[in-house]
Amino acid sequence: MPVTLEVSYFNSYYVKRLADVPYIPSATIVRTADFTGTTAAGAGVDFVINTNFPVFVGMFITGTGITVPTKVTNVTSNQRTFKFDQALTTTAATNYNFGYNWTGPQVKDEDQDWYIEESRIRGGYNNVSTDYGVKAYIVEEQDAQTRRGNSLIYSGILNSRTGINQTNQFSVAEEITRSVDPISGSIQKLFAEDTNLLIFQERKVNNALIDKDAIFTAEGSAITTSGKLVIGQITPIAGNWGISKDPQSFAVYGYMKYFVDRNRNAVLRLAGGNITEISNYGMIDFFRDTLSSVTSTGVILGAYDNYNQNYVLSIQPFNRYEPDGINFKTLTFDERSKGWTSFFTFKPDAMFSSQGYFYSAKDHGDASDIYRHNTNQTRNSFYGQPIKPSSIQFVFNPSPNNIKTFQTINYEGTSGWEVTSLVSDETGFDLVNNSWENHIDEATVAVTTPATPNTYVRIYSYYEGLYTENGIQYRAGFDRKQNKYMAVIPNNTQTPLPGEVVFGNQTTGIKAYYATVTMKTDATTDPNGLKELFAVGSTFAPR
Repeated sequence: MPVTLEVSYFNSYYVKRLADVPYIPSATIVRTADFTGTTAAGAGVDFVINTNFPVFVGMFITGTGITVPTKVTNVTSNQRTFKFDQALTTTAATNYNFGYNWTGPQVKDEDQDWYIEESRIRGGYNNVSTDYGVKAYIVEEQDAQTRRGNSLIYSGILNSRTGINQTNQFSVAEEITRSVDPISGSIQKLFAEDTNLLIFQERKVNNALIDKDAIFTAEGSAITTSGKLVIGQITPIAGNWGISKDPQSFAVYGYMKYFVDRNRNAVLRLAGGNITEISNYGMIDFFRDTLSSVTSTGVILGAYDNYNQNYVLSIQPFNRYEPDGINFKTLTFDERSKGWTSFFTFKPDAMFSSQGYFYSAKDHGDASDIYRHNTNQTRNSFYGQPIKPSSIQFVFNPSPNNIKTFQTINYEGTSGWEVTSLVSDETGFDLVNNSWENHIDEATVAVTTPATPNTYVRIYSYYEGLYTENGIQYRAGFDRKQNKYMAVIPNNTQTPLPGEVVFGNQTTGIKAYYATVTMKTDATTDPNGLKELFAVGSTFAPR
């Protein structure tokens, strides 16, 4: 994906990159063809499934029958079928090699592969010429670069009144560098806000004054004054938080800044000079497990959705070349509800907001596209992919200290919602029939038969549960009563609880201290339409 570098307070610049491609570890994946014959470019070719060693878009195939460089342009999520940019001939039961074929130089750290050069030497403001002209230089015995990961440097100024441009001058005779504590790691991001500069290190966030300094009186109070220093006093913000090596996670809206500290498994918000750990808002276990699984090649993207007023975070543990549909989490944080409100099924390569709309970019292998969200009536479809259902999981937990029987379930909202799972709390492992079993009481259970593999007994939606018997219409799931959708909870428990005589489909309701419920939208009720869910309830009887 293209990279955009933001350069503030300067004239015009050339931006150059030394490497042509990002660093890709040299590795060869061996896969066995499952088809004999010639396949046209863009058509699918089957290989033996092996998800332990996945093939990614951008790899090249070599082996028997492959005579020209042939690149992978599409990979199915199950690692079964691949598409290529050239016609190729494969032989079944024959091994083929997949690997990267980069010809240009590579670097392991992409953010250190960009250099900025001013387009003219002391050129006047808005001059047309971009000629470098005669340049003075010194001969250095060692011309190696010096990287100072924890330091800042600033140039001369552009005088808008006289047109004198000194932004290309870095005088070694003046104090033009400022450093932060190296113990806190390298500087990963700078953000200018009014007359302050936020400096994000791997393990610390600092605030620096711009064009002013703080002088302390004898009483200990601070007085801010103008000074010659471009970067004034640097003050660490309280808390041992940083941005790790994920500056792409940064997003800003108003006075609030959001970012991720991967090293501490935390998502953070900076506002009013204080850092708050928003990953603690009901999601501390999720972020601990998810962020700790991000590898060195993984990507964490953040952006603020101006349309929905949410912070959007996409955690991609491995790399952006990994096939879509696996090993990523995209979710949103809402300030109004002070919580993480939803997961999404789209995996972006970049995200941003502009003119009140939210956009994301997606690399499709041979092409990249930019998508504007929330602009059409087809819901739950991203990047042209098939519509996927919405789902929500929650807990019924009234009178938490008393065991009870949940008899019915009801909800307020629109038609098209069904219950796919309703299970009780676990009783733990009990010795039953000379074997240890973990007991739950459940309203839905997987049913595996030759005729219906991996199907589920569920509480059907209002539309899908309609059936006719002897000319009379009945509802197998939700029915509408008094502007609510209501259904009896069936019991499908396969193993009785200790002491039970009647259980399973001979009864209704489930027995539990609390019950975990999963609801989702069905596939047939107004597929592209709006489906709202306002409240869910249950009637229960104490036991």
